[in-house]
Amino acid sequence: MVLRIGYVREHFLSPLLQFAEKDAGKTFTLVECPSGTGQLISRLTNNEIDVAIALTDPLITGIANGSKAYKLVGSYVSTPLNWAVITGIKSQYKEISDLKDTKIGISRFGSGSYTMAYVTALQNGWSTKDLQFQVNNDIRGLIDSVNDGSTSAFMWEWFTTKPFADAGEVRFIGSVPTPWPSWLIAAHPERAESEALKKFLQDLTSYVQTFNSQKSRAKNNIDFIKEKFGYPEEDIKAWQETVGYFADCQEVSTKTISDTLSVLEKAGVVKAPEGGFQVSEFVNTSVAKLT
Repeated sequence: MVLRIGYVREHFLSPLLQFAEKDAGKTFTLVECPSGTGQLISRLTNNEIDVAIALTDPLITGIANGSKAYKLVGSYVSTPLNWAVITGIKSQYKEISDLKDTKIGISRFGSGSYTMAYVTALQNGWSTKDLQFQVNNDIRGLIDSVNDGSTSAFMWEWFTTKPFADAGEVRFIGSVPTPWPSWLIAAHPERAESEALKKFLQDLTSYVQTFNSQKSRAKNNIDFIKEKFGYPEEDIKAWQETVGYFADCQEVSTKTISDTLSVLEKAGVVKAPEGGFQVSEFVNTSVAKLT
């Protein structure tokens, strides 16, 4: 069985792209989801992909809110994601505090840009009940919305959006790192126990470990990211200083799930059932080891 792997074409996914080049479609194909994790979850729900490498908070939020379309089967990036807070080049907003009671651009409901708006509100003492959103689908729609004034700001990963800031299309007015490891792996229930999935995760682990090594960080990673994404070398080096990957893609941390749920519950994104959340219900333990 050839797996359909959903992904967002960002530098974080470089180990996956290297794996895909070597595999050449023999065991999996890549399905690009440019709108982000919200789109990945939608495609899992519609059985359009088998596996998603996606952001931690939307994946956990979906399961917590009752989705049966997927379960967690692994882990990917162990470090927080640094979300830039981005506004229009000529907008009136100078810092995060200026955004209270304004309309925030998101890619779609349930996405990382959506859940992190709640986290930002929580950290700044704003009422999450008063948050206002406008769905703009993708990065281009989000950039256009902050420049035409229909939204005040949006949130997206720092280095992914830095080229737009460098080009004078948007301004950064702050950043909010996630209070949890940033990327996990989820699978559709009909694929979750297949040998193909287990083999994919084992092989992905090998590529991640190589990419995460000091030897690769010194040169190979820089060359690969420059070629694939066109980022300046200094930005790649700066990003590498902030990022780390899990040693085993087939493990899921109990602490990651419980800590993420705790913050999301405080932010009002999820509501615990009577008796609280059961971490084991978030993970397919026939594939992943819950640690």
